[in-house]
Amino acid sequence: MTSAHRGRFAGVSRRDADQGESARANKGWWDAEAGDYYAEHGAFLGDSDLVWGPEGLREHDARTLGPADRLVGLRVLEIGGGAAQGGRWLADQGAVVVSTDLSTGMLAQARSIDARRADGIRAGQPPVAPLPLLACDAAALPFADASFDLVLTAYGAVPFVADSAAVMREAARVLRPGGRFTFSTTHPIRWAFPDVPGEAGLTASSSYFDRSPYVEEDDVGNALYVEHHRTLGDRVREITAAGLRLVDLVEPEWPAGHEQVWGGWSPLRGRLIPGTAIYVCER
Repeated sequence: MTSAHRGRFAGVSRRDADQGESARANKGWWDAEAGDYYAEHGAFLGDSDLVWGPEGLREHDARTLGPADRLVGLRVLEIGGGAAQGGRWLADQGAVVVSTDLSTGMLAQARSIDARRADGIRAGQPPVAPLPLLACDAAALPFADASFDLVLTAYGAVPFVADSAAVMREAARVLRPGGRFTFSTTHPIRWAFPDVPGEAGLTASSSYFDRSPYVEEDDVGNALYVEHHRTLGDRVREITAAGLRLVDLVEPEWPAGHEQVWGGWSPLRGRLIPGTAIYVCER
């Protein structure tokens, strides 16, 4: 379903949504929302920065991908990269990066950032090469086995596909032996709580063990947006079944002085329950 065929938003449900329905809905949603999303969150994310979640943990502090001086020359694949801010940051560190996303709207936003960066170069400075971009499904990557040293995604791909185990398998497949896959997504405990930033978001109202996807629907029942839930145990099993080894699980704390609300993420909730989980895996 393209954005042109999206009906009017009618409501939210927790129901099954398979791989095809999820992909169609989320491509349409992100194609339609790419510009507004960047307008709302672009300043926080930066045009060339790797931000792992709404807590504001950045890779230059977290170092989940290893020391910055070891990124030079590494072949890196960003999946679900959105406007490619994370991939662009890695390229600025000297890595050789390809950034991918299912949404052509998000990739168009990435090209706009690259064009603006190129136009903003001062006289006498070397040009900033645009980042290689590709539209593809993270559950079926069009790359050869053992093509990359690093694969990453910050809140991309993983929560938006019905078969997230396939994303793990594909990441493992395209990684060279010893390569690293780091991804962040909503901390699964958040699925037990209402997704609101205030006091109402502090009382558990759903079962943590209910894996039913969150689905926004139009007036004829078509999915407009889908997110999928996995428990911590589910995620670890997906990772190990793909032949990956989980080497770290980072749960960023809400930092002092950070007062920005992002949807259901807020200082009130963030200081009490984790909002983001960052999984660091190696092949």
